[in-house]
Amino acid sequence: MVDLTGKVAVITGAGSGIGKETAFTFAKQGAKVVCADIKASDETAEEIKQCCGQAISIPLDVTKWDQWTSLMGKTESEFGKVDILCNIAGISEATNIIDLTEEEFDRMMNVNVKGVFLGMKAVLPCMLEKGAGKIVNVASLAAHVGLAGLPSYSASKGAVVSMSRQVAMEYAKYNIQVNVVSPGIIATPILANNTPEMTKAFTNATPAGRLGKPIEIANMIAFLSSEDSNFTTGQAILVDGGWSQQ
Repeated sequence: MVDLTGKVAVITGAGSGIGKETAFTFAKQGAKVVCADIKASDETAEEIKQCCGQAISIPLDVTKWDQWTSLMGKTESEFGKVDILCNIAGISEATNIIDLTEEEFDRMMNVNVKGVFLGMKAVLPCMLEKGAGKIVNVASLAAHVGLAGLPSYSASKGAVVSMSRQVAMEYAKYNIQVNVVSPGIIATPILANNTPEMTKAFTNATPAGRLGKPIEIANMIAFLSSEDSNFTTGQAILVDGGWSQQ
């Protein structure tokens, strides 16, 4: 079992879906968890405190730099450090590139790309000071293969993969590992943004014949956040039920 005892982890998107499952997984494995989200992070933190570990909630709009600096201040005041950042917060859309508006495209890039950029920018100074750190950014299968109806989402997640690889290369010598988890189609609330026909088609196209479970993504994120992955950096690991291998 992965051991995160004594680690302090900032997890964005902790209010629901993969982020919430990851927060619980980390707490059960001994981490002190900072649950960050634009809504519902307080519910996740309270549930963790009642069942399995230490957690605090910090409301966060990942697109706002001042909120990131506030989060770092509160986290360091409460726990003294940041060992791990998991950038999980994100949005999706279901449309085609002709109907996609400029405003919708900008919002997608702002949340999914700028949010990851600001998160890494915020935590790296602390990690450099302590001489170690783990960053796991969540992208998507859509960053690696063409999926119908997801033009701006695919672009944003592709950017997450490329940016993560660059940061991983630049900070490897400082004992900071940066990796990406690219989920396939996972049973989370974000699927509500897809049409039922899209979700059925995606499920049928997955060799495993089912949707993934949030815990299956959380377990991979936990491994990449642990000391067991110290020689792994700059990787984009697909957890997709075999889709990308067809």
